[in-house]
Amino acid sequence: MATFISHSPAETESLGERIGRKAHHGLVIALSGELGAGKTQFVRGVARGLGISNRVHSPTFTLVNEYGGGRLKLFHLDLYRLETAAQVWSAGIDEFLSPDGVAVIEWAERLEDGSKFAQVKLEVLSETERKIIYDNPGL
Repeated sequence: MATFISHSPAETESLGERIGRKAHHGLVIALSGELGAGKTQFVRGVARGLGISNRVHSPTFTLVNEYGGGRLKLFHLDLYRLETAAQVWSAGIDEFLSPDGVAVIEWAERLEDGSKFAQVKLEVLSETERKIIYDNPGL
């Protein structure tokens, strides 16, 4: 596990971009952190690192947004509205756990066993600072 202290949303996005540049086909990143911790900002960086130029926004109401146009597709999932593991599985997320590209799952702690994926945890330290603890799975 590696730790990074971000002092701004731009730094959070920059870390995501570095990970996106090295991301490989089939990678699933499990994001956790409270509301406002910077999860979507991190995903914006992953998208940029994959070469995706589309505007990335949280799929809170649609469950998943798919972005193409980069070296790999990006599947951005948000499980915030799903409260139980049964709801998560009945929503049909199975196909995104072995993605044809890269999947990033916000609120991944709502999965029964999200520990098998690359983990990224964002903790709020102050209004502008975030502590980001992440796996470095060969990235």
